[in-house]
Amino acid sequence: MKLFKYLLGMGLCLSIAKATVAQTVRNYNPIIPDLIADPSIVKFGDTFYCYATTDGYDKGLATSGPPVLWQSKDLVNWSFDGIFFPSAAKQLFWAPSYAQKVGKDYFFYPTVNTHIYVAKASSPKGPFKLVGEDTFEKGKAPAPLVLMDGPKKTKGIDAEIFIDDDKTPYLFWAQRGAAKLKPNMTELDGDIQVIQTKRNGYSEGPIFFKRKGIYYYMYTLSGHEHYAYAYQYSKVSPFGPYEFPKEEIIAKTDTTEKIYGPGHGNVFNIGDDYYFTYLEFGRSGTNRQVWINKMEFNEDGTIKPVKLTNKGVNPLNVKDKGLKIEETSASSTKPEYKVPHIYDATLKRTEYYNPVNATDWSNGTRWMADAADSLATFTAKLSKPQTIKKVETYFVKPTAGHAYVLEGSLDGKTWVKCGGHEDVQIKSPHTDVLNKKFQYLRIKFLKGVAGIWEFKVY
Repeated sequence: MKLFKYLLGMGLCLSIAKATVAQTVRNYNPIIPDLIADPSIVKFGDTFYCYATTDGYDKGLATSGPPVLWQSKDLVNWSFDGIFFPSAAKQLFWAPSYAQKVGKDYFFYPTVNTHIYVAKASSPKGPFKLVGEDTFEKGKAPAPLVLMDGPKKTKGIDAEIFIDDDKTPYLFWAQRGAAKLKPNMTELDGDIQVIQTKRNGYSEGPIFFKRKGIYYYMYTLSGHEHYAYAYQYSKVSPFGPYEFPKEEIIAKTDTTEKIYGPGHGNVFNIGDDYYFTYLEFGRSGTNRQVWINKMEFNEDGTIKPVKLTNKGVNPLNVKDKGLKIEETSASSTKPEYKVPHIYDATLKRTEYYNPVNATDWSNGTRWMADAADSLATFTAKLSKPQTIKKVETYFVKPTAGHAYVLEGSLDGKTWVKCGGHEDVQIKSPHTDVLNKKFQYLRIKFLKGVAGIWEFKVY
């Protein structure tokens, strides 16, 4: 009772949720438990890599999170460990292309401090270093490949790399810019092109790919809730001439599904199956998440409008094998938040931060403690005492790092330390191997944002 009165006196909401977690029905969108945008997914070997912008740092385009590389074996379970482009850790890091393997090297084209640069590594997971002196210090940094104020009124952000069957590399960027690259992958080769499109206006996030001899150029229109993707195709070359399909808008806001602003993303394939990955704008501002939906084609090679769904994709038919969590509770809960709209008043989302959100197997919901809760805890109760092999915790704002203590209990009264670490680590998830019998598990936050996207027990 004293604790309850103390929390109320601090303006906190004591949160005890007793709800059975439904793990039988699952949506696979969003795919990653964090706020990220501008995804570019590619597969090397048996691993998918998602190069992206880290959102959620609350200062709009005046800041961004550090460069981390999410990886997955199955497009369902994703993780990262540390920073993969160290020299850009404290810079404005946005909208990277996925890495391209040429010879023994992997070339990477991020937007840093508003310009496109070239970086290189011996592995697709880095660590990447700038080509030239690996620093952004004034007077020492190498020259950008394309400046923000790009040639011919293009805009030097949002690189997209394509290597044709004859090994010729191409670079595409915002406002319809395009050029060949020299074989060294670090210099533009020849004249700058401006891709002529049927629809005019501001455009970014170009996507380029080739399928069955047809070149596809995709480009965004507008932005925010009104983000949309249009496309055109050529059977001749990456520079055209282009043909304009009857249905050229293949992704746009679906107010019925309540999916808003499908923006800057990419297209990748698994064999003959193609997938469209994109940022979804439904949280407004720089608080976006990454979604994937299937892309299908007509017999003549034109693209069918993509059906945007919350269900998403699970192409490898991954099964959730975690233990069922019966109840959740927390020391406090952040008040609900009504997401503001920018252009479209039909965007009426309210975010709730209840503890049960951390055990619902959804990357789109999270538990967060009240901002005034300096001793935040999160507790999960299983249906019975049982041997727990491991725990995976996906914290909120993982790119800023966390330190925590994990405790276990058989009765909810006597607790023993069974995991965690006191040093701040930048990774997700944080994995604790237990191989011990418990019914209750409790996270105590030492450093980092007190919030959990997903808490999985095996």
